[in-house]
Amino acid sequence: MDKQELKERTDVRLLVETFYGKIRQHEILGPIFNGIISDWDSHLTLLTDFWETQLFLKRKYHGNPVTVHQEVDDKMNHTITPEHFGLWLNLWFATIDELFEGETAWIAKNRAQKMSTMLFMQIYQHRNKT
Repeated sequence: MDKQELKERTDVRLLVETFYGKIRQHEILGPIFNGIISDWDSHLTLLTDFWETQLFLKRKYHGNPVTVHQEVDDKMNHTITPEHFGLWLNLWFATIDELFEGETAWIAKNRAQKMSTMLFMQIYQHRNKT
């Protein structure tokens, strides 16, 4: 498959669907995601909106990823670790590298890396409040 620039919603959708197809099959991450998400079609649309907002400033996503991830950690009895985020990031980077090239692909990696650190810190702080 030839790599292309990540430049529009259809590209974001391809990235999200390919990536979460891998997540759902992953030995460690799959049970977490599959245990929490019951409607994958709507979740993939939500994540496409999120990443389209992140990459192209389209303002399609209207949610709070911090509280969502805190709630997931609560449902998982506070067992989400930095290693989970590392596994997620490795798959995210590999999927981007498999499908895309260029500046927006780099931005997608950079944003994910920064977000993963921030989200885990917010999860950790939330644990100390509950």
